[in-house]
Amino acid sequence: MKRSLLTALACTGVLTLATSCAVATARTEAASRTEAAVCDAKPGGPVATGLSTIKQAYACIFTGFYGRERLDHRAVLAAGLAGLTEELNRRGADRPDAIMPPLAGNRTTDLDAFAAVYERVVAALPDDAALRQAVAGAMIKGMVGGLHDNHSQWGRRPQLPGKPGDVYGLGFTTSPGYSITYRAPQKAVAPLFVNAVQGGPAAAARIRPGEIVQSVNGAPVFAAGVLSSGVMNLLNPAYSNDRADPVRLALLDPSTGRVRKTTLRPKVFTPTTRPVAARRLDGDVAAIKLSNFQPGTADQVLAAIAGLRKDKELRGLVLDLRGTNGGSAAEVLKLLSSFVHGKVHSYNCAPDDTCTPNRTDDSVPLLGLPLAVLIDGICASACDAFSAAVKDLEVGPLIGSRTSGMVSGPARMFTLDDGSTLSLPAAYQVGANRELINGIGVPPDHYLPLTAKNLREGRDPAMAKALSLLSAAR
Repeated sequence: MKRSLLTALACTGVLTLATSCAVATARTEAASRTEAAVCDAKPGGPVATGLSTIKQAYACIFTGFYGRERLDHRAVLAAGLAGLTEELNRRGADRPDAIMPPLAGNRTTDLDAFAAVYERVVAALPDDAALRQAVAGAMIKGMVGGLHDNHSQWGRRPQLPGKPGDVYGLGFTTSPGYSITYRAPQKAVAPLFVNAVQGGPAAAARIRPGEIVQSVNGAPVFAAGVLSSGVMNLLNPAYSNDRADPVRLALLDPSTGRVRKTTLRPKVFTPTTRPVAARRLDGDVAAIKLSNFQPGTADQVLAAIAGLRKDKELRGLVLDLRGTNGGSAAEVLKLLSSFVHGKVHSYNCAPDDTCTPNRTDDSVPLLGLPLAVLIDGICASACDAFSAAVKDLEVGPLIGSRTSGMVSGPARMFTLDDGSTLSLPAAYQVGANRELINGIGVPPDHYLPLTAKNLREGRDPAMAKALSLLSAAR
């Protein structure tokens, strides 16, 4: 097993004796074995998050995160304590003893020292289950946030009433999207507008795609050019604590300049939109709209294309990935392999930059159709990866605006003892040309962003460009 960064430093100057290096290495390896056992412990829950959950999350970070060998555990603990103290301060419950203990440089004993501080602080808090839950959760979020990785996440899946497939919320999505802005708010560019209406409260209030959200509960959406995280939490209540509060909206129609006000109360509803929607354009071009790359998506896309081919042969295909969230790497592989064979489409890389190629699945039948792909700044994760492969392998033109660049690497999900989940990428991903996509995104070949006014007036310059390119390629 490779030595940690601290051990490596010790054996290259801080500690000079070979025996000291051997002892340091042995301690690191012993800590790694212990952490692996703790991380793989049988999950329980859902119960309250506590110190055992914090320790399990810490163990998983040093077991499952691809950058674990470059991590200074002291920085991870410090980030956790920062999250904890910020939560205490927000709730008016700060403690004079909520301070970092002296750390000796050993992952295990330093965690024990931190745990003693945590237990002392929590024991002095009021007997308030919600407060203690929030403090413990803030500690884990702080540790995970300290990794500075957009695919490292911790949280609980909301327990919703209703039937499978139902969702909770206001019934519309926005551009910029929540999945991007809570990870990288600096990527958000004004205005914030309705990207799609899913049904539920938004449909009942006749919210329309392209309407610009000017204010939420009287607060501006952007302040000094920065998107408000509080506003985005209110618009996406399934991911925030205020899950039942009504939301007051001021909406601007960009085509008329009129502003209207409406109030939506979040609820559980059945979406009217479909994960995969297919239509025929210009008589013989298939246009397929995806909402994500969740399991089964590729088969649905291929089935939709086969259905459109029953009555008339197709001369091209437009994949509309605008607004498409992430999903499964297996779905990316299958869908991509229906367009190209015999290629490496990406690489998964270890911290030492040793990379394993990901190859197309040549058992998937080729569609034999010219392809154009529509992308935007909400196209994230698996969508980033698919778009990069299309560009690198010259499968077809990309049209729209740059993808989000939220593609750290394929993540493994750990279930912790409180029933919460922790996702950590085991490798970082680069494109077919070994280029880094994470944080940068994939640029379009033809820059034609879909604006709020385009949406409101029913115009789609990117789709028109795709049809034109496919017609020219005939």
